[in-house]
Amino acid sequence: MIQELLKGFAIGLCASVPLGPIGVLCIQRTLNKGRNSGFITGMGAALSDVIFAALALLSLSFVQRLLSEYRDIVMIAGGLIVGIFGIILFLNNPIKQVKRIKSGNMKYWQDFFSSFSMTITNPGAFFLILGLFTFMGINSDGSEPYDRIAITLLGVFTGGTLWWLTLSTCINLFRNKLRLRQLIMINRISGIIIMALGAISVLDGLYHIVVTFIL
Repeated sequence: MIQELLKGFAIGLCASVPLGPIGVLCIQRTLNKGRNSGFITGMGAALSDVIFAALALLSLSFVQRLLSEYRDIVMIAGGLIVGIFGIILFLNNPIKQVKRIKSGNMKYWQDFFSSFSMTITNPGAFFLILGLFTFMGINSDGSEPYDRIAITLLGVFTGGTLWWLTLSTCINLFRNKLRLRQLIMINRISGIIIMALGAISVLDGLYHIVVTFIL
């Protein structure tokens, strides 16, 4: 059981560490709104990773086949979602966020849902976890006992949680040193990065559709 927990922990950690759109969003929200907002943003991605891990471990072949067959369409849809969040972030006004924090009107569920929707619509995250399972020597053919699957999923969730807690806590150390003008610049840069990542996803999906159509 300990072995499954440690392997799951390593998978959750490795799946979370790459600085994709959620990492950028976590950093931006931590700097703008505080550690709790950044951490909850990461937790949305962590839950998505657990769902992907469960789909892989339970060997739901129809889900794997669906993601494989409609990968390009999902990539385009996911890229559009990421791009929209990037535009919203680019146009976001830090002054309103500061006022919301002071008034205690924080809507953490929005932070959670936005990151969850960005991750769950990314088929690349599913295949990354599937590859990590193979690398770790964990069977993804549905043959694992349910108790071991539960322990592995707990490890995946724990690994992701630790990473997002560490990242948001470390970034929060620099938060009080930033001024409003710098926060505005961070919003702009973060928005551009996330829009670019969304555009890459859309272009990748379109490219494969065009190539398949031509061939």
